[in-house]
Amino acid sequence: MTTGITKPLAGVGEDGRHLYTCPLCEAMCGLEIHVEDGRVASIRGNRDDTWSHGHICPKGATLGALHEDPDRIRRPMIKVDGEWQEVSWDAAFRRCTELLAPVIEEHGIGAVTCYTGNPLAHAFSLGRYTGVLLGMSGIPLSYSPGTVDQWPKNLSSHLMYGGWWSFPVPDVERTDLLIVMGANPAASQGSLLAAPNVMGIIDSIRKRGKVIVVDPVRTATAARADEWVPITPGTDAALLLAVVHTLFAENLVNLGDVGPHIDGVDRMRDAAAEWSPERVAAVTGITADHIRTLARELAGTERAVVYGRIGLCNQEFGSLASWLVDVVNILTGHFDIPGGSMFPRAAAWSVTVQPIPGLEDGAPEFGRYRTRVRGAKEVLGQVPVSCLAEEIATPGEGQIKALITVAGNPVLSTPAGHKLDEVLPTLDAMISVDLWLNETTRHVDVILPAPSPLEQPHHDDLILNFAINSIANYSPPVFAPQYPDRPEEWEILIRLTGLCTGTPAEDVDVAAIDDGFFDYMAFTQGLDGATIRSHYERGGPERILDLTLRTGPFGDRYGENPDGVTLDKLKAQPNGINFGPMVPQVPEILGTSDHKIRLAPQYLLDDLPRLAERMDRAPDELVLVSRRHLRSNNSWLHNVGPLMKGKDRCTLLMHGDDATKRGVTSGDLVTVASSGGQIEVPVEVTGEIMPGVVSMPHGWGHGKPGTRMAVANESPGVNTNILSPPTFVDEPSGNGALNGIPVTVTPVAT
Repeated sequence: MTTGITKPLAGVGEDGRHLYTCPLCEAMCGLEIHVEDGRVASIRGNRDDTWSHGHICPKGATLGALHEDPDRIRRPMIKVDGEWQEVSWDAAFRRCTELLAPVIEEHGIGAVTCYTGNPLAHAFSLGRYTGVLLGMSGIPLSYSPGTVDQWPKNLSSHLMYGGWWSFPVPDVERTDLLIVMGANPAASQGSLLAAPNVMGIIDSIRKRGKVIVVDPVRTATAARADEWVPITPGTDAALLLAVVHTLFAENLVNLGDVGPHIDGVDRMRDAAAEWSPERVAAVTGITADHIRTLARELAGTERAVVYGRIGLCNQEFGSLASWLVDVVNILTGHFDIPGGSMFPRAAAWSVTVQPIPGLEDGAPEFGRYRTRVRGAKEVLGQVPVSCLAEEIATPGEGQIKALITVAGNPVLSTPAGHKLDEVLPTLDAMISVDLWLNETTRHVDVILPAPSPLEQPHHDDLILNFAINSIANYSPPVFAPQYPDRPEEWEILIRLTGLCTGTPAEDVDVAAIDDGFFDYMAFTQGLDGATIRSHYERGGPERILDLTLRTGPFGDRYGENPDGVTLDKLKAQPNGINFGPMVPQVPEILGTSDHKIRLAPQYLLDDLPRLAERMDRAPDELVLVSRRHLRSNNSWLHNVGPLMKGKDRCTLLMHGDDATKRGVTSGDLVTVASSGGQIEVPVEVTGEIMPGVVSMPHGWGHGKPGTRMAVANESPGVNTNILSPPTFVDEPSGNGALNGIPVTVTPVAT
C-alpha cells in the first residue's frame, strides 16, 4: 500500500493550493488546482498523486473554465409561456409536482420514464444516488447510454462470470504483448480500462515487447503501436473465432491455473471448428497467415492480453466480439494472471454492480418484457435507448407522457436523436437535472441545476471497477456553494423519487428515504443499517462512501479490522492511497452457482448463425465508423472555450481512393446518407483510414434554437447519429450498432 506526501492545502473556498481528482474520464488524474481571488488560476498534474503521478490531459486542465462558464445554469428555472424564469428551489419543486402528479394520477407510473447520462459514472452524488431514483421510484423502465456503449460487455460478463459488471481488464502495466481492438486510448485515456497515462504505459510495453492495434482507422493509438492491422468494421467476432480455431487446431490452448474453474471448453472447440482463418480472411480483410500469426504470438508470449472496447461493443455483432475477447485471453493462458486479463478490486464497492434481482447466477432469462411499439426485448433490465422516441410518439396504452433526464443529452448521443428532438415537445411533463440548456434540456419544463464539479467532493464509484490498481482518493470541494440554499444532487434525486411515489416533491422526507437506501446497502453487506447509522451525524454520499470503503476489501468493517481503511483515514491522505495492482481472484469473484467460468454460453452460441450469414453478405459500398478526440468527451465539453480551439474536428474522414472515385477533395462539402437519414459535412481526405470506410465524430450537432451554449453553437458541427438506424442493433444485447453503418457519400453541388 502506498500513500501520498502531505503538503499545505487551502480549505474549501479559500485561495491557495487544492488537490482534486479529475471527474471527466476513467484516467482519474490527480490535479493540483491553484485558486487566486476566488478563481482558478492554474491547474496542473499532481506529481504526488499515488495513482496518476502528475499525468494530466487537456480536459482536466480546463475544469476552471467549466466551473466559470457563464452559460452554466446556477439557479432552478421553469418555463412559463415558452419563456424561462429563475425561481426559488421551493417553487421549482412545487412546479415539478404540478406537472408530474397529474400524469401519474391519470396514466400511472408506467407513463413516466427516466434517461440517465454517462456523467453519472463520474459524479459524486449522482453516481451513488441514481439507484434511489431507478430502484425506489416505481418507474418500470428507464433508458441510458449503456445500450449505445458497453451493454454487450455487461451481457457477456453476466453470462460468463455471473456478474454483469465483472469486467476483466488488461493488466497493461505488466504485459509484454498488447493487442488493442476497437479502442483508442490516445483519445479516451482508457475505456472500461482505468489506468494513469495509458499512452505512456503503451510506450513502455513497446520498449520491452509489442503493441498491435486492430482497427479500421489508423488512430493516434495505432500510430504509436508497432503494428496497425486494418479490419472491416463489424467483423471482429469472425477474426476472433478464427484465432480460437487456430488455437485448437494447432494445440496452442493453455488454460493455466484457471483451468479447473472453466466449463465449456469442448463446446467452444466445436463452435470454432468451422471458423478457419481461410473462411474469414476475405470478409475481415486480414489474410489467413496473418490471423494464424496473431494466434501464435498470443499463445507464445508469456505475458500477453487482448483488449477490446467500444468499437467492438457498438457494432452489429457486439456481444460475440466482447465475449470472444475474453475467450481468447482464457484459451491462451492469459486470464487472471499478472500481465494478462484480470479482475480489478475496487477499494470502495458500488451499488451499481450488485446483482439484478431475478438474474442472479448469470441466468440468460432476457425478454422478461418487451417494448410496446417495436417489441424490443429487455436485456439486463434495459431496452435499446433508440426505442424512447417511438414510445413517446405512439399513442395507446403505456405511452410515455413524462420524462426525467439526469445529466444526459440523448438528442445528440442516441441513434436517430433527431427523431427524439421532434417528439420531446409533445410530452406532458419533462424535468431535467443538468448544468446547461443543451439540445435536450431546451425542451424541459423545469431544470434543476447541479453544482459544478469543483463545488462538490469527489471519489470515483463505478470507475474503480475498471482500475488496474486498487485505489482510493477523496477530494474535498474546491469552492463553497455559490448559493447556500441549493440542495445537493442526491437530495434532488430523492425528492423526485418521492414525487414518483405520490408525495409532493416539496414535502418529501429526504432523510427518511436516504436512511432507507443506506439500510439497504448495509444489508447487502450483512450489516444492520439502523445500528451502524449511529456512527454518522448526517446522511448523503459521504456516508455511503464510508460504508463502501469500510466494507470493501481493505476496510475496517466498523472495527472488525482495526487497521482497515475508513473515510476519515482516507481524508488524512490527500494524495490518495494505492493498495497495489490487481491480484488473481478466480474462483472467489465468480457469481455463477458452481463458481465456474462459462466459456461457451448457449445464448451467445445461438447468435453464431447470424454471424455466418454476414460472411455471405455482399460488401457495402462504404461503411461508417465513429471516432472521438482527446479534447472532446461526447457532447459534454463543447462549451469549454480552450478545448474548442484549433481546426474543425467535425469532418468526414475518407481514404484518398474513395475520395477520387467520388470527385471530392479535402474541404469539400458532401452528403452522407444512410437508411436512417442524411447529413452534410466537410470531407477530410487521409491515408489513415482503410478504403471502404469513412469516419465521423460523435457528440456534435449544436446550434439549436433555445440552447444556451455560446461556444458550442459557434462550432455546431453535425449530428452523426442522424445516420444511425434505430433498429440496427446487436441482437443479443440490444446495443445500438453505431459502427459499420452502410452509407453513401456524394458531393454537394455548389
